Amino acid sequence: MRTATDPRHEHRQKLVKELFEWEARQKLKIKSQKSKILTPIIDNIEEIDIIIEKNAGKWPKEKINNVDIAILRLAIFELNEKKVPVKVIIDEAVELAKEFGGDSSSNFVNGVLGSVVKSL
Repeated sequence: MRTATDPRHEHRQKLVKELFEWEARQKLKIKSQKSKILTPIIDNIEEIDIIIEKNAGKWPKEKINNVDIAILRLAIFELNEKKVPVKVIIDEAVELAKEFGGDSSSNFVNGVLGSVVKSL
């Protein structure tokens, strides 16, 4: 498990929280400006969501926990950037799911990302 002092992990925690908030505002139709750190993810959100839906098995996006969606969006964005090793991205996403998600979130996130990696 990562320590709270790891700046990369703290950055990912912040991104997940902001993605979660952004999604909530979208659903409530509350206008919000994109933060600069979210802009590259949000600019690719449609493509990322298509990847999630293709790899989430029987789960349509609307039925997936919003925290899990935020974690998956960040991880898939990082996978597409190819700047961080795949194993690190998946490990970080699973850790974030353990921190922020429900009991089955880490297994779900791991399974979806495993499927995404196979399809790449």
